[in-house]
Amino acid sequence: MLTLPCTRIAPRMRPTRGPCGLISRSLSLGRSRLATSPIASPATLSPQIRRWTGSLDPLRPAVSVRPALSFTSRLGGLPRCLSTATDATTAAPVAPTAAAVDPNSGTHGQAEPTTRKAVGYWLLASAASVFGIVVWGGVTRLTESGLSIVEWNLIRGMKPPTSEAEWIEEFEKYKQFPEYKQLNQHMTLEEFKFIFFMEWGHRIWGRLIGLTFILPGAYFAYKGWMSPAISKRVAIIAGLICFQGVLGWYMVKSGLDQALLEKPGAVPRVSQYRLAAHLGSAFLIYTGMVATGLSVLRQNSLRAGRLASLAPLLNSAQLNRLRGSTHGLAMLVFITAISGAFVAGLDAGLLYNTFPLMGGRLVPPTEELWDPHFASDPATRSGMLKNVFENPTTVQFNHRVLAVTTFTAITAVYLASRRLALPKSVRVTLHSLMGLAVVQVSLGISTLIYLVPTELAAAHQAGSLSLLTATLCLMNFLKRVPK
Repeated sequence: MLTLPCTRIAPRMRPTRGPCGLISRSLSLGRSRLATSPIASPATLSPQIRRWTGSLDPLRPAVSVRPALSFTSRLGGLPRCLSTATDATTAAPVAPTAAAVDPNSGTHGQAEPTTRKAVGYWLLASAASVFGIVVWGGVTRLTESGLSIVEWNLIRGMKPPTSEAEWIEEFEKYKQFPEYKQLNQHMTLEEFKFIFFMEWGHRIWGRLIGLTFILPGAYFAYKGWMSPAISKRVAIIAGLICFQGVLGWYMVKSGLDQALLEKPGAVPRVSQYRLAAHLGSAFLIYTGMVATGLSVLRQNSLRAGRLASLAPLLNSAQLNRLRGSTHGLAMLVFITAISGAFVAGLDAGLLYNTFPLMGGRLVPPTEELWDPHFASDPATRSGMLKNVFENPTTVQFNHRVLAVTTFTAITAVYLASRRLALPKSVRVTLHSLMGLAVVQVSLGISTLIYLVPTELAAAHQAGSLSLLTATLCLMNFLKRVPK
């Protein structure tokens, strides 16, 4: 067999002491053996091997020192003596690509700080807790438990009575107020314990929401996990939570007023104005948490490039009207829910328990809707607008009109959207919104017909929050993708 000596022989290197010298000597010997190894000529190669290797230049060595150089060039992190022994330069470190940058880190190249995904999940978990306390608060009102605790102590109020003497003392306090004197004189101590724990659970849940929001929020801000814009939103929500606690006690105080005993026909219950304010504040807190949490998660998706493929659809001018309509739907859902608070505060759901007619008519008589009895001055009929908020018939009629308007608007938006090219997330959310609207209307009618049972009324209140959630998700999914 014809062999050709390699024309390139690596120089022999003097071994040096230490581990670097031993490794460099081994590499040098390996290169020398490769350089002096016999090489087969193309004529002696089998046809199969010739097909694999192609044509070979007999004057050019088939084996070069490049493999050794390539091997050592990968050892850029080894000591300098290795790179000298192999005649290879140390490879420069490769800069991380944009895809390798963690979207959860505080910085993204030279871009503004972003907010970690953990903050978004925490906000949504807090919103779920607010959802639960709103429903629990509705059950507390439906079971007439809200006036069972006649004091408000932020710290001492966290401990319920434990002994029989403490329970009797708490019950005696309750007996001093109008609700017991007018409605519950037959109540036993065991019955009082039930309504007490309903209200106590509502208050403790509110304190837990405050702690699990303010403390983690302060920690995230300290660690720099939130952008300045998100930090401001979180601070505003934290302030609303504190305000909500004060507003809740302000609402309860309206039902403990001793003046209710002196008003003819007065019912010991909380003011419908304060109840609506308390519910509206809870809805604002919930909206802020959901909208901010979804915004944080979307921001991280944008950073990771997961929404780039949706840009042609979401940036289409055809979606402008749908985006505007979604904001209108959110406002309608919110206003309808607040009108429901007036219905609950006045027990207006116990009137006209038929649908769609009210006393055999679509619209009650004008003199019933605008009753002078509810005016500021019945003699002069001044202040007749108070009927909108204090007349149970007018309040229920307004809630019906708002509910039907909201359902009609959701249906119109849903039908109009079917002609548009939409991302899957938007399409699924629209289906969910339409389905929730049907369920909510069904729950509202059932609650009215069956004289406001606790289970149906609580589900109806949960349905309003579910509708609001769907509209908030739709607003988030319809946002444009920045170019």
